[in-house]
Amino acid sequence: MGKIAFVFPGQGAQSVGMARDAYDALPDAKTLFDTADRTLGFDLTKLVFDGPVEDLKQTANTQPALLTASLALLQAVQAKGIEADYAAGHSLGEYSALAAAGVLSFEDAVAVVRARGQFMEAAVPGGQGAMAAVLGADRSKLAELCAEISAAGTIVEPANLNCPGQIVVSGSSEGVEALSARVKEVGAKRAIALEVSGPFHSSLMKEAAEKLGEKLADVTFNEGRLPVVANVTARPVNGAEAVRDSLISQVYSPVLWEDSVQWLISEGVDTFVEIGPGSVLAGLIKKIDKSVQVFSVNSLAAADSLAEALA
Repeated sequence: MGKIAFVFPGQGAQSVGMARDAYDALPDAKTLFDTADRTLGFDLTKLVFDGPVEDLKQTANTQPALLTASLALLQAVQAKGIEADYAAGHSLGEYSALAAAGVLSFEDAVAVVRARGQFMEAAVPGGQGAMAAVLGADRSKLAELCAEISAAGTIVEPANLNCPGQIVVSGSSEGVEALSARVKEVGAKRAIALEVSGPFHSSLMKEAAEKLGEKLADVTFNEGRLPVVANVTARPVNGAEAVRDSLISQVYSPVLWEDSVQWLISEGVDTFVEIGPGSVLAGLIKKIDKSVQVFSVNSLAAADSLAEALA
């Protein structure tokens, strides 16, 4: 068998009740939720398990909630004795990957992503930013069209390079609207508006990135147990300063997810284990390369199935 990569989902994968089975069954998972509540100074656990969904969907709540749920489900995987050779995460999921690798302590990770969510929410007033998924476009042609529209004064930029045929764009509401109206010019089938609270991974997030940089200045970055592939480079980043810089850049730079998965495959990874709510990344990875094994661990039962499959 080849190598294993653990991958962690980003915002949008959250749901009320996520990781409840891990919390109930695994003391280490319960400890994570208890630690999150204590670190953040409010009852995150109650919000995750009971909602309301409107509050859970607020970026400043979603980010620590998803990180905690993902790492709780990681406990279920590790309890089976399954370990990875690499880790990666999509946007917010990169923090889950860094915590899984021991680069960040859980307390630091959950505090940072709470602040990150607050900074991102505050960076652009509601209704002024937008994101849309563009289906079927050529990457370079879409980038050229984004540049053309941005040069005319309304910002729109590639934000998530997810898989062949799926690129998310981000920017001002006007910029995303203008691009969405013209995507067929670059061979796309259509653009679908996303329900998000801001223009994430665009240059409009630079103010949030600056504030995040101040927050990260006080955080300790450890030598990781395994390499973590960064969103901004699609390669592992080594050293505290380089990791810190890549996390700051990540806020306003595109997530190179397709490139990250391709690099991992080139390094001998043939098994991807998505750990966390939902199964979005599993779907993207299958579209990138149908030949690899992909598993989604979003419950204790899924961890059992993974262990049987890998035995």
